[in-house]
Formats: sequence, C-alpha cells, structure tokens
Amino acid sequence: MTTDFGYILLFIIAAMALIGLMLTIAKFLRPHRPNEEKLTTYESGEDPLGNANIRFNVRFYVIALIFVLFEIELLFLFPWAVVFGNEDLINQTDGLWGWFALAEMTVFIVILIIGLAYAWAKGYLDWVRPTPLVPEVKSPVPMDLYQKVNEKYKKQ
Repeated sequence: MTTDFGYILLFIIAAMALIGLMLTIAKFLRPHRPNEEKLTTYESGEDPLGNANIRFNVRFYVIALIFVLFEIELLFLFPWAVVFGNEDLINQTDGLWGWFALAEMTVFIVILIIGLAYAWAKGYLDWVRPTPLVPEVKSPVPMDLYQKVNEKYKKQ
C-alpha cells in the first residue's frame, strides 16, 4: 500500500520524467542554426563594444525597480477587489465598507503616484545613452584586437 508521501514521490518522478521527455523531443524537433550574431553576448539592449570592464548604466536597475513596484501594486489590487467588493459586508455596514475600501486604495495609489512623480522629477526615467568611458586597464590582449572585433561587428 502506498502512503501519501509515496504518491508525492511518484508525482515528482513523473514530473521530472515528463520534463526530460519534452526537452529531449524538443531538441530533435527544433532547428539548430548557430551563427555569429546569435552567439554574441547580449545584455540589456546594449551592444557589446570594446572592453568589458566599463561602467554599467545604472538606469537599467532603476527602471527594473520601478517596474517591480508597479507589479506589486497589481498584486495588491486583485485581492483588494475580491475582499472589499463583498456585497454582504457592504450591506451590513450600510455602504461604509465600500467607502473605506475606496479610501484605502486611493491612499495606496496616491503614494505610488507620488513615488513615480519623484522618480520622474529626479530624471530617473530619462533615457540618455551614455558615452562609454574606456578605462585604462593593463591587459595582455592588445587594444587593436578589440578595435578589429568592434569594426567587424559594425560592418554586420
């Protein structure tokens, strides 16, 4: 007789086997055509030019944090709408429950709008492509090799 933990183990084993089977089938069905463009490093929309030891644009992180902030806002809106839209609670409190819910969410959204306005006023949302500063690094690789690679990718 199988226990509850045995069923869980069987589900885990079946899930791993199914994932492995799907990945194996996908490997045989998908096209495999690597080229230089596909094999280049891609990070945050910036073309990889020059030496990798340059400063990274901090605005990528600021935009990501603002995006996460508004995603969390959406996570709070759905349960709020379900709980505070309860018709029984609104009827029991003669409509005060609905006004309380509206005031609570208004305060929440106003705080988020103030945060967005602050980020906008400080210029964190302005997208200015920085000019890369090439640091002086003592490298065993000559700089002209970097220039050849950059020229090769500019032609493509």
